[in-house]
Amino acid sequence: MALPEQAESHGMRRRGLLKAALPLGATATALGAWPATATGSAPSGAPVRRGRDRIDVHCHLIPDFYRRDLAAHGITDIGGVPVPLWSPDLAVNFMNRYGIQTQVVSVSEPGVTYLSSVADRVAMAQRLNTYASRDLVHATSARLKGRFGGFAVLPLGGTVDEQDVSHAVIEARRAVRGLKLDGVGIFSSYGGTYLGDPVFAPLMKALDDLGAMVFIHPSTPQSYPDLGLPPFLYEFTFDTTRALVNMLYKGVYQRYPRIRWLAAHAGGTLPYISYRTSLLTLTPAIAQQVGAAGLDDSSPHFRKIFYDTALSPAPQAMKSVRELAGTERVLFATDWPFTSALFLAAGDPAPQLDETFSPAERLAVERSNALTQFPALAARIGAKPA
Repeated sequence: MALPEQAESHGMRRRGLLKAALPLGATATALGAWPATATGSAPSGAPVRRGRDRIDVHCHLIPDFYRRDLAAHGITDIGGVPVPLWSPDLAVNFMNRYGIQTQVVSVSEPGVTYLSSVADRVAMAQRLNTYASRDLVHATSARLKGRFGGFAVLPLGGTVDEQDVSHAVIEARRAVRGLKLDGVGIFSSYGGTYLGDPVFAPLMKALDDLGAMVFIHPSTPQSYPDLGLPPFLYEFTFDTTRALVNMLYKGVYQRYPRIRWLAAHAGGTLPYISYRTSLLTLTPAIAQQVGAAGLDDSSPHFRKIFYDTALSPAPQAMKSVRELAGTERVLFATDWPFTSALFLAAGDPAPQLDETFSPAERLAVERSNALTQFPALAARIGAKPA
């Protein structure tokens, strides 16, 4: 989730950005209270759309039973943004307006971490995953069939221990093998414990055995500096970066090579600082010595991560991602419904992508890359992986 900014001119283009006009500390209305601009038609040179063809890999589900439980525990905003309205019908209406064929939905922060009981966390995770599978991913109604994919939520708490991880292993296997979900969602950190911590080793082994696509969504870090602004604005990006760097130096990528990692919001700040955060590895030194700087000067593990475009379609972010990982590892995303204020009229949901990608590359980013990485989803919608 990111803050919209007021639209401003950039040559002959308009970037659909909104300005942070709230006074300091006035975050109660957050994203939903700010104005937004929308582009009704694609700029010159954009791919010609043939009905619905985009695959959105980062968006969220908030079933009524989950919203009620959050509210019963005093949770009415997430990352500083009020919990938005959501229903399958609203999601389909959104997809239809923006040429999106399928959303791969996940549960945003706080997941089930707000529940203090292990049994309650397991029960809620199971309920959410069963709902996602039965009512969305494998729905049979004409309106919903083929419109959803899904990442499982795991029953991990704010303080992770071996028992939590054991339950997470069981639920990951049930979700992928039994419920036939498309992957597993995990947060960047849990109560200050990051994904490279040894406590997660059994879960990483299970995810590796599954060959899972694992979506890393940011969480609000502990004890962050209070600047009077909602944490989604920048702290989410920083926590994603911490998780990705932590896993590099804890050897997670090397030990579990079959896990495919999808980093939310263009990987936070990682693409921009990938060289700097690789300095304690041999890669930059070798590249410097052999004159290969610019080729392998960032860790090759960072180059194998997948990055989504959610709230990061502008060239400042996308060109960094493209330089690090290449076009084939970029996947289209909207972060809806938390970004509803950005999408008020039908049209191109991310015109800024034209400033980084050619029309053919945009088609790959917005469709074929996802079909390749989600073959079961491709089969459900009758599409052939690229």
